Amino acid sequence: MQGIKDFIPTEKKVQYIQSLLRCGFDTIDFGSFVSPRAIPQMVDTAEVLSKLDLSKTESKLLAIVANLRGAEEAVKHSEIKYLGYPFSISENFQMRNTHKTIAESMVILQEILDLAHQNNKEVVAYLSMGFGNPYGDPWDVDIVGEWTQKLAAMGVTILSLSDTVGTSTPKVITYLFENLIPKFPQIEFGAHLHTTPTSWHEKVDAAYKSGCHRFDGAIQGFGGCPMAKDELTGNMPTEKLLSYFTAAKADTNVSWMPFESAHNEATKIFTKYH
Repeated sequence: MQGIKDFIPTEKKVQYIQSLLRCGFDTIDFGSFVSPRAIPQMVDTAEVLSKLDLSKTESKLLAIVANLRGAEEAVKHSEIKYLGYPFSISENFQMRNTHKTIAESMVILQEILDLAHQNNKEVVAYLSMGFGNPYGDPWDVDIVGEWTQKLAAMGVTILSLSDTVGTSTPKVITYLFENLIPKFPQIEFGAHLHTTPTSWHEKVDAAYKSGCHRFDGAIQGFGGCPMAKDELTGNMPTEKLLSYFTAAKADTNVSWMPFESAHNEATKIFTKYH
C-alpha cells in the first residue's frame, strides 16, 4: 500500500489485514512507523493495529521502521514481533530510500537492534540491492558476503536479501544462497524478490533449491518499492509462491479457502485505490 497515492481508509486496511491473518501465514507485514511526510499512506499504522483481532491467529506481525524514532514507536506495541529495517548496500539507494548514508544507516541499525533486544522483539534486516545495483554503485557477490559478515557481527539473525528493483537472475540467486546459508548458520536468510510477470518461477525455484525457506510475497504482486521506478516490476505474487510450494510438496501452513477470500479483498482494494 505504501506507494499508493489515494488514501486507503483505515477500516479497509483493517479488513484486508484481517483476511490475511486468517490464512495461516507465518508473518504479516502490516504497516510502517515512518514519516507521514515521506509515506502518507502509513500514517494510521498504530490505529490499524489497535483494530485488529489477533485472538484467532498464529501469524506474527512485522512493522517496517526507517529510523530510531519509528522503532521506539513500534516497540511500544506488544502485538508486534518483528521490526523490519531496510538496509541498502547501495549508497545511492540508501539516500533515496531513507535519506541516510550507509555509515549513518549502520549506526541506526545497531540502535534498533539494541532497542529490539531490550523489548523482546526481533529485527528483520532487508539487504536492499542484494542481487544487483542499477545505480552504478560497486556490486558483486563478494560485496554482499562482506555486508552479511558485518551485519552478522552486529547481531542480525534474520536477513532478507532484497531484489529491490527486480534485477536478480537465477544464477546470482543460487550463488548467493548456496554460499551464504552454510557460511552463516546462525542467520535465517529470506528472499524478498521483485519480479516481472514472466520471471517469477525461475527466481523462486533458484532460491528454494539453494536452501532459502523464508519468502516475502504480496497478493497479485501489487505494490513494490515506491522508490524504484519500473511499472513491470512488482512484488512477488503470493499466489505464485503458494502454487510453487504446493507443487514442491512443501508445507506452507496456508489454508486455500481463507486465502481466496484475502485474494478477493486485495482485488477490491488495489483496483479501487491507485
